[in-house]
Amino acid sequence: MLTRVFPPELIDEVVAECGRVEQRTRLLPARVVVYFVLAMCLFFGQGYEEVARLLVQGLEREGRWVKTWRVPTTAAIGRARLR
Repeated sequence: MLTRVFPPELIDEVVAECGRVEQRTRLLPARVVVYFVLAMCLFFGQGYEEVARLLVQGLEREGRWVKTWRVPTTAAIGRARLR
């Protein structure tokens, strides 16, 4: 649902306009962090790791996530949000 309402191209454009494009490849790319923050609103009350797991499951179903991925720690998610 998130990728239909907020297409990846739009997310990338907004991230670029904010000057927050990542300088290196990370477990949590900027686009995924934006979707994660939106997913936190949808799954209010769930922990960071559970929201991340649900988000990636949804992206996999939509064919937008094809590589293997491990759920980052709560600390890693917190640092990504700060970036």
